[in-house]
Amino acid sequence: MTVKILKYKITIFFIFFIFLYSCSKDQEKTVLVKEKNQKQEMISNYEEGMNSIEIGDYFLASKKFLEAEILFPQSQWAPKSVLMASYSYYMQDYYSLAIENLKRYFKTYPNDKNKAYAHYLLAMCYYETIEGEKRDLAPLILSKNELNFIIENYPKSDYAYDARFKIDLINDILAAKEVYLGRHYIKKKKWIPALNRFKNVLEQYETTIHVEEALHRLVEIYHFLGMEDESLKYASLLGYNYNSSEWYEETYKIFNKKYEKLIPKNKKESSKILGKIKSLF
Repeated sequence: MTVKILKYKITIFFIFFIFLYSCSKDQEKTVLVKEKNQKQEMISNYEEGMNSIEIGDYFLASKKFLEAEILFPQSQWAPKSVLMASYSYYMQDYYSLAIENLKRYFKTYPNDKNKAYAHYLLAMCYYETIEGEKRDLAPLILSKNELNFIIENYPKSDYAYDARFKIDLINDILAAKEVYLGRHYIKKKKWIPALNRFKNVLEQYETTIHVEEALHRLVEIYHFLGMEDESLKYASLLGYNYNSSEWYEETYKIFNKKYEKLIPKNKKESSKILGKIKSLF
């Protein structure tokens, strides 16, 4: 009796084991099928997003790319989907949404191979919100930081070439801001802050077009304060580097009150010649 019971128990055990194995197999197949369906749906959403970009429907594109990421977040397509969604937001001028999405990308996919493009797109989002020297400069500084990051970390990339060009434009705006504030301080007769602003232009933005005015303003302020040596020093710099500019002419007037602008004779002669040529037609 005991032997029969033991055999029965062994039989029951094997049946139960086979049942469990069969269930696990079915479960595994279900998971694989589900995963395969998710992957196919993700690829479908990604392709639909790309097609939407081609026809200019960036709103639908951003929606489809984000759906693709949610469907298969562990796939290699997920970080690409985030970047494409960010690009779609950028093309709609939804810069704040693009920036938010890109920041999430850096946190979620820190090792993704397309980080150079992500930094460039982030820089462009900040760059597009720049409104000029009279407005908030925070986006401009953020854009410059991202562009410098690209140049330092991806110097041989296509993005680095354009980043250098964009930084020149940003520096021009920053220099304009310094000049704008300097003029404001002159009106308020706050000479020290004004001098500091114009000196900043010479020290930090020496390749911009605003250097000429900054030099003239330094001459102007120092002359007004009776500091002739300093005034002449900056006048000499202006004359040596920009002696044909309108700001050098304004500086010359400071030291020569009787100065009058004369029209060169050759200019008058050239205008007469132009008149004769016109009469031939």
